[in-house]
Amino acid sequence: MTLKLCVLTPTRIVWDSKVKETILSTNSGQIGILPNHIPIATVVDIGILRIRYNDQWLTMALMGGFSRIDNNEITILVNDAEKGSDIDLQEA
Repeated sequence: MTLKLCVLTPTRIVWDSKVKETILSTNSGQIGILPNHIPIATVVDIGILRIRYNDQWLTMALMGGFSRIDNNEITILVNDAEKGSDIDLQEA
């Protein structure tokens, strides 16, 4: 079973795909989200979103916002986001 994850900023869609699991940084700590998670809306902290996709873990930097989890769908609205693979370590 999978979850549909959508990560949006005001200017673009950063991620829109099915995943197996996520770990999200919230204002009250990290939460793990698996299929059939209870519905919840929460504030997203500045931090790392961990995504289990095709049996490997990926990361994404999130710059604060909100998330909604319901019916095996996760929608994350943030000020900005960057996939870990797109971050230039020299520039950071």
